[in-house]
Amino acid sequence: MAQPALFTPVRVRNLDLANRIVIAPMCQYSAEDGCMTDWHLIHLGQLALSGAALLTIEATAVLPEGRITYADVGLWNDETEAAMGRTLESVRRWSSMPIAVQLAHAGRKASTDVPWKGGAQIAPSHPHGWQTQAPSAVPFADGQVAPAALDRDGLRRVREAFAAAAVRAARLGIDAVQLHGAHGYLLHQFLSPLSNQRDDEYGGSLENRMRFPLEVFDAVREAFPSDKPVTMRVSGTDWVAGGWDVEQTIAFAERLAARGCDAIHVSSGGVSPAQQIPIGPSYQVPLARAVKSAVRIPVVAVGLITGFEQAEAIIATGDADMIALARTILYDPRWPWHAAAELGGQVRAPNQYLRCEPRRARGLFASE
Repeated sequence: MAQPALFTPVRVRNLDLANRIVIAPMCQYSAEDGCMTDWHLIHLGQLALSGAALLTIEATAVLPEGRITYADVGLWNDETEAAMGRTLESVRRWSSMPIAVQLAHAGRKASTDVPWKGGAQIAPSHPHGWQTQAPSAVPFADGQVAPAALDRDGLRRVREAFAAAAVRAARLGIDAVQLHGAHGYLLHQFLSPLSNQRDDEYGGSLENRMRFPLEVFDAVREAFPSDKPVTMRVSGTDWVAGGWDVEQTIAFAERLAARGCDAIHVSSGGVSPAQQIPIGPSYQVPLARAVKSAVRIPVVAVGLITGFEQAEAIIATGDADMIALARTILYDPRWPWHAAAELGGQVRAPNQYLRCEPRRARGLFASE
């Protein structure tokens, strides 16, 4: 029987991935002063045994004010670096899965409460809050405290913070860096005309709105080892008339590819509460397909990918080069095992678990 497309290897720069399943970054809101805790060891440890090809650490703030919440992971000082290092040391002891980190700045969507407490904005005067920053002094939603518009010194500080975090990631032996340019966070805020109302060289035209995200990419690409991948996550559309759309996404992807970006991860939305998202299975795959038709670097699709045949079809038909799982793999941390058993693929499994291989799927497991 032919090998399923979902379980064929793929190479991203010099990083060899065993299959086409990557674990998307998923915020856990469980850090203390930016430092990973035992929760992250439990969370990342179980996912590192899942049989996926790549594990991506959640949105990791490059500055304290870049956190979505006061409980976000960071990588801005020696303490946050050491905490991440302790977690990675334990995970790597039992798993050979490559690990990436998503570097992020939340911009005007920062200073909020954790989701299970409602996720509302926290005022700068509150002990868990701070003044947010953004391209323009335009709040995300009515009634929120407006962000401060970043001046030139602020732009330089953010750009340098991304690069410094990439250096720390390299010291930790991280295999790849992903920049968060989606979901309404800072880099996306610069891209979208809904949030970027600047009248300098960083606002207005598409070329100007792309300028700062591309500068950040260049800074990170220079700071991170040249043999390791740097990728970007983008929102393919704002789902709002007059906002960021797939045509602009393609133009941005082309600029990134020309600068040495190694892959594009295509999500959508997040920049405006007015968004109208047509949610359904594979609802973001057409966005990935459109980007893939325009660039020659790998494209990752994400969003309500839950079925084994569904995932196989996305790869086999060429809609995307990889699929990313988020809530799907939280619900079923062995999803790649089950997909391989169903489709006739093979996954890596810990030696301690090899004896659970089902009779109907002999040859499913390759040992670590």
